[in-house]
Amino acid sequence: MFTSPQPTGSIPSPAASWAVGDHTVRRIDEVALSAPTGAWLLPGATADLVGRTPWLSPEFADAQGVLRLASHSFAVEVDGMRVLVDTGIGNGKPRANPAWHNLNSDYEARLRAAGFAPESVDLVILTHLHADHVGWNTRAEGGSWVPTFPNARHLVSRAEWDYWAGVDMEEARRQMFRDSVHPVREAGLFDVVDVADEGTAVAPGIRLLPTPGHTPGQVAVELSSRGERALVTGDSIHHPVQMAHPELCSCVDIAPELAARTRNRVLGALAGTSTLLLGSHFPPPTAGHVRRDDGGYRLVPAPLSATPLGG
Repeated sequence: MFTSPQPTGSIPSPAASWAVGDHTVRRIDEVALSAPTGAWLLPGATADLVGRTPWLSPEFADAQGVLRLASHSFAVEVDGMRVLVDTGIGNGKPRANPAWHNLNSDYEARLRAAGFAPESVDLVILTHLHADHVGWNTRAEGGSWVPTFPNARHLVSRAEWDYWAGVDMEEARRQMFRDSVHPVREAGLFDVVDVADEGTAVAPGIRLLPTPGHTPGQVAVELSSRGERALVTGDSIHHPVQMAHPELCSCVDIAPELAARTRNRVLGALAGTSTLLLGSHFPPPTAGHVRRDDGGYRLVPAPLSATPLGG
């Protein structure tokens, strides 16, 4: 039997937020990832390479070329519907990765402080089925894992679900499905969506766009309102260093060459536009606009919106 870790009791700071037309997108912080994460995740992003990309410092890398990464969700209210994109690592989950094992964060308190109490969430979009994107799907209660968002539909692409349903998973990944995916399916809250090449609308102003490579069925999430757009990357771009060097792939990309092609396609489509890019693992400032730079791309950070806590 397991128990949920006790919250730390700190008072959450206001959620960072950005305006997209009539929508306000809030970043719901979970945890800053430990310094060794970047070297493990993106082994090609050496200190020398990072140092040759000066715009990454100090926000996205430190003076020694160590990458900064974070785990968070994005929350947005669309036509009265409360939507959450990805659910992070989760509390009290047994994980092989020591940085994720039995995490104890104030994530739920931050959700509530931002006005997104778990019971009020209508839709959870899972960009893909990795442990650091599905963890808060469930919480511990009475020795079981139960849905954190009991009134929400949880969406994943059919290509993503079909891949994991057919692959021989290692025990650590089977554990993640047991504690963070299957309880939601068993509660009747899990929906599989066919995502077309041109994208598929799942709610007013929200489209899922296929971004395969990191996983076969990963999606990015497009938000639109009054002619303005934002794109939540999922893990098609783990870190801004991959904007400067789109060929850099993650050690956990299932199809690295496809992941690099997808990244180039996404960045090429966004470069020079007003579309706001929201990085699923980008540390603050997290969001910005894509511009071409020295044969690659760079992120020009976007200012935060002045949104009151829970407003």
